[in-house]
Amino acid sequence: MPALTFQSADGALAERACAIVRRLREHGFTAYFAGGCVRDALRGAPVKDIDVATSATPEQVAALFPAQSVGVGKSFGVMLVLQDGVPYDVATFRTDGGYQDGRHPESIAYDTAEHDAQRRDFTVNALFYDPLEARVIDCVGGLADLRAGILRTVGDPLRRFREDRLRLLRAVRFAAVCGWAIEPATWAALRAEAPALPCVSAERIRVEFIRTLTEAPKPSHALDLLAEGGLLAAFLPELLALRGCPQDPRWHPEGDVWAHTAKMLDLAPPPPRDPALVWAILLHDIGKPATLQTTVGPDGAPRHRTPNHAAVGAEMAEPILRRLKESRALIEPVVAAVRNHMQFVELPRMREANVRKMLGRPTMPLELALHRLDCLASHGKLDLYELAQRRLAEFAAEPILPPRAVTGRDLLALGFAPGPALGALLDRLYARQLEGAGRDDLLREAAAARRPDAP
Repeated sequence: MPALTFQSADGALAERACAIVRRLREHGFTAYFAGGCVRDALRGAPVKDIDVATSATPEQVAALFPAQSVGVGKSFGVMLVLQDGVPYDVATFRTDGGYQDGRHPESIAYDTAEHDAQRRDFTVNALFYDPLEARVIDCVGGLADLRAGILRTVGDPLRRFREDRLRLLRAVRFAAVCGWAIEPATWAALRAEAPALPCVSAERIRVEFIRTLTEAPKPSHALDLLAEGGLLAAFLPELLALRGCPQDPRWHPEGDVWAHTAKMLDLAPPPPRDPALVWAILLHDIGKPATLQTTVGPDGAPRHRTPNHAAVGAEMAEPILRRLKESRALIEPVVAAVRNHMQFVELPRMREANVRKMLGRPTMPLELALHRLDCLASHGKLDLYELAQRRLAEFAAEPILPPRAVTGRDLLALGFAPGPALGALLDRLYARQLEGAGRDDLLREAAAARRPDAP
């Protein structure tokens, strides 16, 4: 086999990793590139990092790299070795003891490369590569599976998934991102173990889930695998209610709410996608099942309406995102996008002040991206999106929401008392300002509005 090419944004990534392997080998230890970097190099995909597996113990690694090593995962046989400031995981070949928490081994024992491969998750991730001799070391049939496009666990799939239930989601990610078919016994075990997924922390589940949808070439395929495998039911059951939730075919010829959501995901920009946009797509119609109203039209055909689904969806979205431990920095714009996604229909009839307030929202870029995909995945009309873009272009030379020309301090100087009435008047004056009124006119209006009995 010719030498593998490890493509990366860092042109020296593989060279520095080779230096680690060479030093270990010079001192009598076995050392290889291991795991995902070998898998991706064989696929011709970019490599983000390179891990080294070795027969050297953590103490021996530390002795060979005294000023460059840190024992970040020493209890699991992993040392961090810095090369020109770039960290590399250097792990001792090992076997794992029992798994009681469904995530971490209770103990480890240092072992051989062959036995180390046997404890890994999937055959395609259990490959080693000797960069000095340009050869792949395959102890589990991973090369054949990779060439055939098959994702298979190493050994008994039930045992592999019970050891670490995050592997259930990783299986879907690898299948969806790499375009591989999940081997039947592996798929059967995944479905059997799916109800046990909640033993994994909500944060780890969310990270793996969103990584899958932001990286998969066709995220709808990943969503289908998650649903059919029983994984969505274990951590995001609200999304399953979109399946079979009908929509008016005049506006949604693509089908039910699930089909609409899946189509939006596939129309989103190519990987890596914005996690906030992915969440906004997933949750923008989450309120439709709860608000569905079906009547019969004059022609006898059913008519489906979901009044107020945007507001209901926003109320549902926030606790979902909090449950999955998303950051406040993401939750707030996503919930705003869900709440506001039906407002674009009002744009042609809005007063100028309301146009500015709407388009000046800090979440408008996300809202616009969501609206565009919403239209493309349904009726296909982009007239409102284009109107919003034209109006934004008109404000390119000035702030959409300029500073207030009249402030609370101005009103207090006119004799107004602090309180809710003052706040309401400030809002009215600001709306007039956005419609073109100047400061002098606004102050005259404020003076005229002052109560006669004000001091």
